[in-house]
Amino acid sequence: MEMCMNRQELADLIFPNAREISYYEEKYPERDLPEGAVVTRFAPSPTGFVHIGALEQCIVETSLVKKSGGVLILRIEDTDQKRKVENGVQGIIDSMKDFDIIFDEGMVSETESVGDYGPYIQSQRKEIYEAYAKYLLANDKAYPCFAAEEELAALRKRQEEAGVNNIGYYGEWAVYRDLPVDEAVKRIQNGDSYVIRFKTMGKEDGKITHKDMVKGKVEMPQNILDIVIIKGDGLPTYHFAHAVDDHLMHTTHVIRSSEWFPSVPLHLELFHALGFKAPKYCHYAPMLKSEGKTDENGNAVLDENGEPLLLKRKISKRKDPEAAVSYYHREGIPAESVKEYLMTIANSDFEMWRRNNENADLYDFPFALKKMSTTEGALFDMDKLIDVSKNVIATFSAEKVYADVSAWAERYDAVLADMLRQKEYSLRVLGIERGAEIKKKRKDIGRWSEVRDYISYMYDEQFAGADIEYEYQLIGDRETLEQIFTLYPDQYYTPEDDSQQWFDHMKDLAERLGYAREVKIWRKAKDDWPGHVGDVSTALRVGLTGRRNTPDLYQIMRVMGPDRIRERLRLALERL
Repeated sequence: MEMCMNRQELADLIFPNAREISYYEEKYPERDLPEGAVVTRFAPSPTGFVHIGALEQCIVETSLVKKSGGVLILRIEDTDQKRKVENGVQGIIDSMKDFDIIFDEGMVSETESVGDYGPYIQSQRKEIYEAYAKYLLANDKAYPCFAAEEELAALRKRQEEAGVNNIGYYGEWAVYRDLPVDEAVKRIQNGDSYVIRFKTMGKEDGKITHKDMVKGKVEMPQNILDIVIIKGDGLPTYHFAHAVDDHLMHTTHVIRSSEWFPSVPLHLELFHALGFKAPKYCHYAPMLKSEGKTDENGNAVLDENGEPLLLKRKISKRKDPEAAVSYYHREGIPAESVKEYLMTIANSDFEMWRRNNENADLYDFPFALKKMSTTEGALFDMDKLIDVSKNVIATFSAEKVYADVSAWAERYDAVLADMLRQKEYSLRVLGIERGAEIKKKRKDIGRWSEVRDYISYMYDEQFAGADIEYEYQLIGDRETLEQIFTLYPDQYYTPEDDSQQWFDHMKDLAERLGYAREVKIWRKAKDDWPGHVGDVSTALRVGLTGRRNTPDLYQIMRVMGPDRIRERLRLALERL
C-alpha cells in the first residue's frame, strides 16, 4: 500500500508526544515588569572555569537590570553533554558569588532553581524544544536529514575542490532538504539515524539590515545554512535552544561578545520562522592581551625601531591564568577592584565618573551600551588592575580590610592567617593611614597576597626571624646610629605625644646630633650640615622596622607601643 503522508504526519511520527506550542505560550506569560525593564541572561556552559570576559558581561547585565527594574537570569546551556564537567553548575554559581553577582532567577545550586520560567538547565527542557521543532517540521520550515558523518565529510571535500565561497549544508548541497515525506518516513521507520535541520529561506546574495545596540545599524549577508536544530541525541543545538528559551523567558536584551555577531542573521531568521519577536542584540568587542611576537626559535621579533613587536590576541583559557575569574580570588584581588576595572573597560568614561563620585556604588554609574567598544577590544592590563585595586582598597576601613584579608588568608596563606589571629593588634596595624579622616590614604596594597609582606615587620615573630639588612642610607656611621637608638627612647620619646609634638621631638634630637632640624634649612646650606631631620627619622624607621619605606612612622610607633619600640631599638643596636 502506497503511503501519502503530509508534513504534519511526519512531525507527529518524529515527535509523537510533543505538546502544542500554545501550551508553552500560556505557561510562560509576559512578565509583569516596569516599562523599559531589561530582562537578560547569563547563559554559560558547565564545561570548566568562568572566563573573565563572562564576568564583564555579568557586570554590564547587572548594571542594566538594576537601573531598569528588570531581571537577570542564570540559565545553563548544557546541550553539549560531552563537554560537561562534574559540579560545573555549582562552580559557575560560586565563581559569580565571589564577585557579588546575584541572579534574580535561575539556578541557585547544582540541582535547585528559583523562578517561574524554568527549567533553567537546557537538557531539562527537551520536551519544550521538541514542541517547537515539531511546529517547524509541520510548517515545512525544518526537515529530517539523514546525512552521516562520512557523507558530510565528502560534501565538504567536493565544495573545497569546487572552490565554493560558503562551505556547509545548504541549497544544492543539501541533498535531504527536499526529500519526499514518504521517503523520509520509510527511513525513519527503518531505524536510520537522522538530525533535524532548519530550512533556511536565505539567499547567497541576500542582505539583511540589523540594528545592534552596541554596533549600531549594520548590513549583513543573509543566513544560507540549513543548520542542525535537533541533534541525533534529541537535544537541541545552541542556536535553536537560545531562540526558544529567550522567547519563553521573555528576554529583552542578549548581551554577548562580538564573536557571536556573525550568527545574528541565523538567529534573527530562527526567531522569524518561529513567529517570535527577537530580543535586542548587543555585541561588544572581547578583551585582548598584548604579547611579544616570536620566531620559530622562540626569539623575540623586533620592529623597525628595534623594539619588541607586539601582537594582540584574545585572552586564552589555555594560555593565560588571568582568564579564569578564580585567579583573582586566589591572588586576593578584591571583587570590588576587579569589577571597577572591568567597568573601565566596558565604558571608558567610568574613570572620570569615579573620580567625581568616590564613594558611590558601582552600579550608580550611568552605564551605556552604545559606549562599549565595537571593533577592537580593550587590552587587559594587569598593572592597571592592580593600580585600580590600590585605589579601591584605600577606601576600605580597617575592619573591612581585616575581615576580607582574614577570610582570604584562612584559605590561601596559613602564616598570615596565624598573624591575624591577634585581632585587636592587627586591626590597629591595618588601620595605619586608613580611615575617613585621613586625607592622603595609603595605597600600598593591591591584593591580599601582598599583605603578609607589607605588614610582617609589625609582628615580632616575623621580624625576629627575618634576614634584615638595615639599610640606613645617609647615616651610616655606627656612633651616630648608637646615639639615635639610645637617646631617642630615653630622652625624646613620649607615647602620649600627638603627631606635631612627636615631630618636634624628632627635630630636637636631630639638632642635638648636629643635623638641620628643618629640611628647608639644610637645602639652603647643604655644606653646613651632615643631613637633616628626615635622615634621622629614616634611621629610626629602619631601626624599628628594618625597612626604608613604610607608612607614616608616627602612626607605626603608636601601634607598636613603648615596649616594642624599646625592644626593636635594642635589637637594632645589637645588630649594628
